[in-house]
Order: sequence, then C-alpha cells, then structure tokens
Amino acid sequence: METIKVSSFQEGKKIEGFYLIKNVDCKITNSNNKKYLDFTLCDNSGEINAKLWDTRDGLDKAFKNNTIIKVKGNVLAWQGSLQLKIEKAINLDEGDNININEFVESAPYSSEEMFDILCSYMNKIKNNDIKELVEYMVEENKEKLMYHPAAKKNHHSVRGGLLYHTTTMLKSGDALCSIYDFLNTDLIYAGVILHDLSKIREMNSNDLGFVTEYSIEGSLLGHISMGVAKIQEVGEALGTNKESLMLLQHMVLSHHYEPEYGSPVKPMIAEAEMLHYLDILDARMYDMKKALKETSKGVFSERIWSLENRRVYNHKINTEEE
Repeated sequence: METIKVSSFQEGKKIEGFYLIKNVDCKITNSNNKKYLDFTLCDNSGEINAKLWDTRDGLDKAFKNNTIIKVKGNVLAWQGSLQLKIEKAINLDEGDNININEFVESAPYSSEEMFDILCSYMNKIKNNDIKELVEYMVEENKEKLMYHPAAKKNHHSVRGGLLYHTTTMLKSGDALCSIYDFLNTDLIYAGVILHDLSKIREMNSNDLGFVTEYSIEGSLLGHISMGVAKIQEVGEALGTNKESLMLLQHMVLSHHYEPEYGSPVKPMIAEAEMLHYLDILDARMYDMKKALKETSKGVFSERIWSLENRRVYNHKINTEEE
C-alpha cells in the first residue's frame, strides 16, 4: 500500500495508508451525545485533524498516542482547513513493514550536526564567567535538547526544533554582529543559547519530539520565569560575576518584548533588543517557509494564526531570466 503524505492531501481525495497518532481524544457530539474520536494524525511532512465518528465495539479505547495506525478515509474541507473523515482505522500489525522516520516531522539537519554548531558558537565566548555558565546549562540539558521541539503547536514544533531554532538564530546573530560591531558577541551567543532553554522543563516531550503536556511548573511559571530563575541558581553555584548574571537574566526576561507575551520588561541593552528580533525573525521565517511549501505558486496560503492571521502569497518571481 502506497501511503500519501499528509502534505499532499487534497480536498475530495480518498486516502488509505499509515499515519502516526500524535494525539487522540474521545469526545461527545453536541447534537446527539454520541462518542467520536478526535485525532491529530501526522507523518514527517505535516499533520492533519481527523475524525472517526463511528466508535462502536469499544473503538473509543482502541487507539493510543504515539502509535501508528492504518487509515482509510476521505479528505474534507472544514472551517478553512483540511480534515480527514476516517471510514476505517486499525492498529499496526507486526507484519506491516514501516520506517518510523517516515512518521516524525524533524528539523532538516541531524541533532548531532546542530549540536556541533551550537558548541562552535559556545566556544567563541571569551568571557569565562559567561562561557562557564552557558556550558553548564547546555550540558545539563543535552540529552533532551537533542530531540526537544521549540513549541507544542507554533514555530519549530518538530523533533529537534529547539536546536534548529537556536542554531539558526546563532548564525543570524553572528552575521548581524559583523554589521553592528558595537554589540557584545558573548552576550548575543549566550542569550540566544539560553533564551528558550527552559522550554525543556516547561513542556514534557517524548523522544519522538511530541509535546505530551505542559509541566505543572511550566504552566504556572512559563519558560521565561523558569529560565531567569535557573540562570540565578547556576550563576550563584558557579560564582558568576553579578553584572554578567544580571545581563543574561535581563536578555531572557525581555526577549518576548511585551507583558502580554510573558516579558515584564522591554530590552534595555542593545544585545537584548537584538535577541528579541532574532527570535521574531526566525519564528516568522519558519512559519512563512512552511506556508509557502504548502501553497502553489501564484496562490495565497490559508490564514496563519501565528502570523496575526495573515495569508502569505507564494509569488512566481524566480532568479532565472524568463
């Protein structure tokens, strides 16, 4: 059986193939109080919402998160997005020949390659206090950093997404520091590496890169507050210079810029200002690239919540002479 990739789904198409259950919930219809299953199905090209309306014979308990199922159904359009109406679904059989890498959406580079890039920038930090603190926090989180996503649903919500986000920001920051040469590169590199590191404790992710839930601490405090507290804890243990410690905390504390997004203060040093825009730039370029990948030339994408509900136009201009 040839499985059609989620990214190739089109309205009106009949689908039959293997997909991974990212999430499944048993819900009740408003109209007749009947049970139905609400799935998020995925492969390494993307994900789609799916509904199984017929849950007779105990089907409401037959499927588990992070398992692969055989699915037969129809692709529909619902409220501006594609949705799969499942006609039949069964769990994977031992005789089915599948490759797990086909079902997990991952960063475009290996975790090992991205971690090496992170380390190369970490090694460029000249200030011993800052370097020691960053090295300690990276090493403490290395195992989970190799697979952790940067978000549950928003930008870089893929396996290795946090490393991908971080290394792209490091490259961008390095390039911009050659233009704005008054910036302190130690603070830029350290701020980029540390700014989202506490997402590892904010969100619980399995090694497939799926966020199963937010931790209690993550729900109550958020990764910004957790990150600031962790920098203080590690800095005190290592005897980090107070000024360096305060500046790193300020960069993490202010990188979301606005109180409604979790930052109680705005950037008050140039490096913190740069960190904010590096973060925003990478998040938006990621979301735009993803939208363009899913949109034909000369056509607008669907509205994208993370881009203030804008649509992105996939223009037809290229670098070749026409």
